[in-house]
Amino acid sequence: MEDVLAQYAKPYDPLCPLICFDERPCQILGDVLVPLPMKPGKPLRYDYEYERHGTCCVLLAFEPHTGFRSLEVRTQRTAVDYAQFMKNLVTRYYPTVNCICLIQDNLNTHTPGSFYQGLTPEEAFQFAQRFELHYTPKKASWLNMAEIEFAVLSQQCLDRRVADRETLEREAHAWADKRNKAHKTVNWKFTKADAREKLQSKYPVLKN
Repeated sequence: MEDVLAQYAKPYDPLCPLICFDERPCQILGDVLVPLPMKPGKPLRYDYEYERHGTCCVLLAFEPHTGFRSLEVRTQRTAVDYAQFMKNLVTRYYPTVNCICLIQDNLNTHTPGSFYQGLTPEEAFQFAQRFELHYTPKKASWLNMAEIEFAVLSQQCLDRRVADRETLEREAHAWADKRNKAHKTVNWKFTKADAREKLQSKYPVLKN
C-alpha cells in the first residue's frame, strides 16, 4: 500500500509519467419493449425485461497529473488484450518517455509475461522495459485512481442499457474526450501518514 501512495506523492515527471490502469466488464443489454419517452413530470421509463447481447470489457489508463485518460472497448480481457492495449498506449501517447510508472491490481494478466503472448519476443522485451510496475494490495483496489474514473464513467455514461458494443464504444470515447478537454482529474489526499494513523491494525507492533 505504501508503495502506491509513495508514487502518488512524487512530483510530475513528463519523462516517467504516472499511469493508473484498470478494467471493467460490461453487459450489453437491449430492451424487449420500447421505452416510454419522457413527458413533463415523467422520466424516461423502461420495462424490467431486457435482452442480453453478450459482454465486453473497457480497458482504461488514467494519468492524474495531466487529467488525460485513454480507453479501449474489447471483447475480452486476456493477456493478449492487455499487451495490445499497453502497446497502443505507449506508441500513440507516450513514444518518447523513458518509462511509465504503472499502478494496477494483481490480476494474473497484469504482468510483463503478457507481452510475450501478444507480441514478438523482441517487441515484448522492448515494451516490458518501458514500464515500472506497482501493484495495489489484494482487497485494496480502491487505491487505484482508475477505479474512481470508472465510477464516473458508470454514473455519466453506462448508467443505462446499451444494446450493442458499437454504441457503448462510441459513447465511452465521447465521455473520455470530454473529460480530457476539461482536464478532469482526481484530487488524491490519502497519504502514507494517513495510512499509518488510520490503519494501525495492519502494521506490525514492534516490542523491545
